Amino acid sequence: MVADVTLLGVLRGHAARTPDAPCLSFGEKTIGFAELNVWSDRIATFLEQRGVEPGDRVAILSHNAPAFYALLFACAKISAIMLPLNWRLSAREIAAIIADGEPSVILASDKLAHLLPGDCDAPVPLAVLEELPASAIRNMSPDPDATAVILYTSGTTGQPKGAMLSHRALGYSARIAPYAWDFDAASVNLVGMPLFHIGGIGYGMMALTQGGHTVLTREADPALILATIDRRQVTHAFFVPTVIQRLVELVEAGASPPRSLRLLVYGAAPIGENLLRRAIAAFGCGFSHAYGMTESAGTIVSLPARDHDPDGPHADRLRSCGRAFPWVEIALIDPASGVPVLEGEIGEIRIRSPMLMSAYWRKPAETAAAIDPDGWFHSGDAATRDADGCIFIRDRYKDMIVSGGENIYPAEIEHVLQAHPAVAEVVVIGVPHPTWGETPRACVVAARGEPADEAALIEFARERLARYKCPSSVRFMESFPRNASGKVLKHELRSQAAADDAAEVGS
Repeated sequence: MVADVTLLGVLRGHAARTPDAPCLSFGEKTIGFAELNVWSDRIATFLEQRGVEPGDRVAILSHNAPAFYALLFACAKISAIMLPLNWRLSAREIAAIIADGEPSVILASDKLAHLLPGDCDAPVPLAVLEELPASAIRNMSPDPDATAVILYTSGTTGQPKGAMLSHRALGYSARIAPYAWDFDAASVNLVGMPLFHIGGIGYGMMALTQGGHTVLTREADPALILATIDRRQVTHAFFVPTVIQRLVELVEAGASPPRSLRLLVYGAAPIGENLLRRAIAAFGCGFSHAYGMTESAGTIVSLPARDHDPDGPHADRLRSCGRAFPWVEIALIDPASGVPVLEGEIGEIRIRSPMLMSAYWRKPAETAAAIDPDGWFHSGDAATRDADGCIFIRDRYKDMIVSGGENIYPAEIEHVLQAHPAVAEVVVIGVPHPTWGETPRACVVAARGEPADEAALIEFARERLARYKCPSSVRFMESFPRNASGKVLKHELRSQAAADDAAEVGS
C-alpha cells in the first residue's frame, strides 16, 4: 500500500471492483460502495452550486449518520475542507469554532440546529442531502497534501484548536487497518464514537478502506451496541473505557456477550487492569490498545491482542500502549535539556510522521510551539520506553504534581488505586499544600455495592507507594466531567476542588 493513498481513491476503487458490497449501515438501511460514491457526487455538485470553492470549509453538525461520510468524500471531490462540529459543546463554544473556521456552508440536523448561533447563515438541513437529484460522475482528485478535514482538539485545558489533517495523513487508515487490527473485506466494523472526533471519523474508515462493512450507531448506547453487534455480526469495534465498563456491567448482569466480536480496540483514556480483566472475561475476544491524538490523525502506537494476557509472561505490557507503527518515529526527550532520555527514564513523547497535522488552523504561534523546525510534534505526554520498544504513558506533563520538590505522576497513583475493589474510577489531581506546595488528591467514583472509605484508600496506597506519592485526601464523586472523547477534564476537577476547599475554610 503506497503512503500517499487517499480515502477518496480507496472509495472509488471499491466502487469499481465491488460496487454492491455492503459499505455502510445505519439502522435498517445499508448502502453499497457505488451508491456512496454516487451520493457524494451529488453532494459535491450541490456544494458547488452553493458557491463552495476549493479551500472553503463546509461544516456539519450532526449525530452519527451516513451523510457524514458522503459529505467527507464530496468535499474531497471539490477540494473543500470538511469541518465537523462537536454537538456536545455549548452553543457559545460552537459559535467560537464557527467564528474561527468561517465555513461557507453549514449543514445541520433538525435536532441540533438550535445549537448554532443566530447570526450565522441559515443552515442547510441535513435531510436535503438525501433528496439531491442525480449528477454526473466526478473524476477530480485532491492534492494529497491539501487539507481534507479540520478537527478541533478536545480542549481539555483551554480553547480548542483546529488541527488541519491532509488527505495523505487520513489515507494512512488504509495501512493501519490490516497492519494493526487485521481488517479485511469480510470485516464488519461498529462505529459508535462521535464522527466529529478522530476516534470516530479516523477509526471509522478502517473497514471501508479494506472493502469491509461499516455499521454506524447514533451514539455509544451500551444496550444498542450489544444488540447491533449481534444483529450485524460485528467483528471489530472501538470504545473508550467508560463505554467498555457499561458494556461489561450489562454482560455481567445477564446480557448476551458479543459472540461475533473478534477484536475490541480501546483508547482515548487509561483503562484499569481490573476492568480490562473483566472485559476480557466478559467478551472473550481480542483486545488492542490504541494511542494517538487529533494532531496525529489517529492511532500511531498500538498494543496488539497477543500482548493482552494478564497472567502471561509479558503481563507488564498491559500498562503500555504498545509500539509505534513503522511509519511513525517516536522520541522521548527531556523537555528541560532537549536530550533523549535513557531506557526506563521519563521523557516527553515527540512524534514525526506523515500522519501529523500540517498546522493549527490560523494559529501560527501555537503551530510553531507544537511542531519544531525538524518536524517533531511535542505531545506533552510523559512516557518511558522499555527494551522491547513498548511505550508506557506516565501522564501529561502539565498534570505532573510537584510536592516538596519531588515529581509525582498522577497516573502511577491512579494505577494503584484502580486495584482497590471499592474504586470504579479514579483521577488524581494536585491541590495546594501550605508546606509542600502541592499534594495529591484522589477523586473517586465508588464501585457499586462496595464500602468506600477515605482512610482505607489512603492506607491502601501507602502500602504500595512511597509516602510522598500517596494522596493526602480523597473526594468521592458521582461522575467525572469529560470531553467528547471520554477524557476527564482535570482542569475542571481542580477548579471544583479549589471551590470546595474555599467553601470548607469559610464555613
